[in-house]
Amino acid sequence: MRAWSRGDAGRRGWPAKLGPITVAGGVLTVRPVRLRDARAWSRLRIENQNNLLPWEPTGVGMWSARHNPAAWPGLHSVLRAEAKAGNMLPMVIELNGEYCGQLTVGNIQRGALRNAWIGYWVDVAVTGRGVATGALALGVDHCFGTVGLHRLEATVQPDNGASLSVLHKVGFRDEGLLKRYMDVNNAWRDHILLALTIEEMTGTAVDTLVRAGRASY
Repeated sequence: MRAWSRGDAGRRGWPAKLGPITVAGGVLTVRPVRLRDARAWSRLRIENQNNLLPWEPTGVGMWSARHNPAAWPGLHSVLRAEAKAGNMLPMVIELNGEYCGQLTVGNIQRGALRNAWIGYWVDVAVTGRGVATGALALGVDHCFGTVGLHRLEATVQPDNGASLSVLHKVGFRDEGLLKRYMDVNNAWRDHILLALTIEEMTGTAVDTLVRAGRASY
């Protein structure tokens, strides 16, 4: 594999639109964050506060203030800069053309590692409809394809059964327990480390879902 250079936009994989694929909930795509996402982002984050708080890193200040539309431009600027530098892929999940969550690939490392972490959240209104699983599969295929990574990691609290199920459906395997790994909801929480390498793939991640009847092209 050829060396990656900071000027190689194709290998950074940004910007890119992933999909479409069809899942139980409808037509699914994943695309880069946009400045005009402010209102949709704010509305969903505030509506899903109770669903997201138990699983996300502890933040500073009130949830409503941190997720006010006015907070988005600054956050968007940081995300975009990290993406352009090749360090992150901050993406929006759309179902039938509507913003319904986010998929993020972070801490992208090159050289001998070619590794990153991947995370996601979706609106509680679309859970159980294949949205998170399909978005994760699209993200995995993009990372192992265009971006040129070798390994992806995810960390999940042991009692977050829904997120563990999403990762397992795409092929992630448990690697171990990280004790008191992250400050989540004002306490140090254990997390399960899951991982997937390109050698473990049979076809693409989306192919895996299609074979299982969970998605279609």
